[in-house]
Amino acid sequence: MRSLTMNLHLAVAATFGLAAFSGAVRAADMPMEYPPVIEAPEPMALPAVGGWYLRGDIGYKYYQAPKGSFSDRTWGSIGNNGDMGSEKMLGAADIGAGVGYKFNEYLRSDVTLDYETPAKFKGSVYCLSSPCGSTGEWQASESAKITAYSGLANIYADLGDFHGIKPYIGAGAGASYLRTSDIKSGAQDGYNGNNPKGEGKWNFAWAVMAGVEYPLSDRLSLDLGYRYLNLGDAKTGGVRENPGGAVTSVEYKDITAHEVRLGLRYYLN
Repeated sequence: MRSLTMNLHLAVAATFGLAAFSGAVRAADMPMEYPPVIEAPEPMALPAVGGWYLRGDIGYKYYQAPKGSFSDRTWGSIGNNGDMGSEKMLGAADIGAGVGYKFNEYLRSDVTLDYETPAKFKGSVYCLSSPCGSTGEWQASESAKITAYSGLANIYADLGDFHGIKPYIGAGAGASYLRTSDIKSGAQDGYNGNNPKGEGKWNFAWAVMAGVEYPLSDRLSLDLGYRYLNLGDAKTGGVRENPGGAVTSVEYKDITAHEVRLGLRYYLN
């Protein structure tokens, strides 16, 4: 009986061992499973914030009143120490172009060249006697045309993006060339009947500005701005008092203007 029981135990153990061996063989025959491959997304290209740009502008200048005077304040019979009165300058159109570089989202710089159509100066001279044709009174008979050319190096701070509108402030410095022409003076009798000739003058020029940029596309932007521009001084050629006296010229000092400008900026990259 005990022999039968031992045989039964051996048979059961053999059966379980055979089953375990068979499972191991099947497991070895199965292909090895690899973990799934997760593809990383390609990095998105960041938008460029720097680069070169071209600009073109048109504008209109509203001049402040310059100071008109005669360079020789003792010349002829001109009173009021040679200073004019009631000076004013009429407005003028302006056209400009430039090239610039945007360093980052908040800083850029450019160089601009501008041409301004001739602006008319008007003023009065105080005559003590001839040559103005009357004595002891003001004669509103001084006029001239002044044409301006300017070149400025500018720097701007862009103040952010507010729903597509990008305000900025800036400042610039450079040079101006002011040319006088078509001069007419009530004192021309003292000039032997001749008006002073036109003359050019170079000046230091500077400006402060503010405005907004509005992108029309990824490369083209509209620029609407204000600029305060100091152009320096202008003068006429010299003329000799009749007969054969002192030489003088007419001077126009502190020529400044408030300007409204509309332009386009084209980014090259």
